Amino acid sequence: MAIAFESLYSDIAGRSGKLTVGKKVIRTPALLPVINPHLQLVTPKEMEKMGVEALITNAYIFSQSKQFRDRALAEGLHKVLDFNGVIMTDSGSFQLSVYGQVSITNTETLSFQRDIGSDIWVPLDIPTSPNSDRATTESELAITMQRLKEAKDVFGPDAPLAGPVQGGIFEDLRERAGKEVTDLGFSFCPVGAVVPLMENYRYRDLVSVVMAAKRTLSPSACIHLFGAGHPSMFALATAMGCDLFDSAAYALYAKDGRYMTPHGSFRIGELIDLPCACSVCRSHTAEELRDAKDRERLLALHNLHVTLAEIARIRQAIFDGTLWELVDERCRAHPQLLAGYRALLDHAPALAQHDRVSKRRFFYRGDESCRRTEVLRYQQNLPRVAVGKTVLVAFEGGIRDEFETTLFFKPPFGPYPRELKETFPIGPCEIPEWDEVMVRKGLEGIRILREKNPTSTFTVSCQKRWEPVVRNVLGDIEVRHDAV
Repeated sequence: MAIAFESLYSDIAGRSGKLTVGKKVIRTPALLPVINPHLQLVTPKEMEKMGVEALITNAYIFSQSKQFRDRALAEGLHKVLDFNGVIMTDSGSFQLSVYGQVSITNTETLSFQRDIGSDIWVPLDIPTSPNSDRATTESELAITMQRLKEAKDVFGPDAPLAGPVQGGIFEDLRERAGKEVTDLGFSFCPVGAVVPLMENYRYRDLVSVVMAAKRTLSPSACIHLFGAGHPSMFALATAMGCDLFDSAAYALYAKDGRYMTPHGSFRIGELIDLPCACSVCRSHTAEELRDAKDRERLLALHNLHVTLAEIARIRQAIFDGTLWELVDERCRAHPQLLAGYRALLDHAPALAQHDRVSKRRFFYRGDESCRRTEVLRYQQNLPRVAVGKTVLVAFEGGIRDEFETTLFFKPPFGPYPRELKETFPIGPCEIPEWDEVMVRKGLEGIRILREKNPTSTFTVSCQKRWEPVVRNVLGDIEVRHDAV
């Protein structure tokens, strides 16, 4: 029962596609709600009716449960949970990270996952704390890799095994783990031990960890971000190339009286209205929801609706080619998410290798937009523009006959020939009134073109207010002020 992933649409490094597990297929990106058989605020059958195609539960809990162990072995996991979709089982690594030990071995948990009919099995990896030193991290990574190899050796190459990528916060160890997981032939690769980073809003470190793992993982592998639970960070994670998320947050937040939105969370007691269109919010007032006897269940339903809606919104953004705009919008909801967004932009050269060539639009949303993949790729291609011995770059106005070549200027991209006026990214590009940051970025495009054509003479035609900026970026270039 092999696992295979196919990308149908892409944007940045995000993929919208399908994950095939045996005979079952789920759409990605996808959320796998976490199910604890002993505590179900929302049942798997209800989730299935809401459109959930896959979920995750803990095999270790089942193996230690007097109530469910024998039933799961006799009837199978799908019948016990009453769910027809894909069921992934965690091995007990979560308990290992919390309690330091579990009373089960790697092969025992994998055999149990197989015997209860799990669709995706997870070996007993070691989730190293981000606070661990390098020696500890290396030692635990070695154990994890030994267990992954054992899983392949014992259960065969076609077993539906996940290959978790560990390595703490050390980029080189994450890269090494990604390569070794790939070499072992895993096609389903969770990035593990990142929950503490998200709980402490360390989104810069999260970006560093995920991008390091992605550098050496196979492009055809499905990437699961373990424990990613809040919808506000799904767009950021998807842009890095994460395809699946699993979350107990919908239930944990509900138990704590917290109401999720795509921009953050609120205490239910803080709300005077419910800013959501789900069935829970349209059938209750904020006061009624706060005082409801089944408040936890209702909040869990709402939280799950919001989370699934964000996944659908991300799929649409990938199809439309507007994922950068969604990332920008979501990451401005919290300063540390914004730090993560800026850290992601540091990886623009790597992301540009995956990003699509043409998109529906480019919306300029501030200084960060100057660092996006579309701008980088456009300026990388500028040397391909053919120019004559005399070149005018006109900020405004039309062609000047005294120059062999007239190029026009659109920040943050830079110079362009009129033949590209209606093409992406110049044509479908919405920018506000020019500011210095975007103009400086566009002028870098002129610098690139000058360096490629050292025997050509370049002139810039612009308004007087831009001359100091032009000279600051380009130095001794001729500047004219005959623009309207």
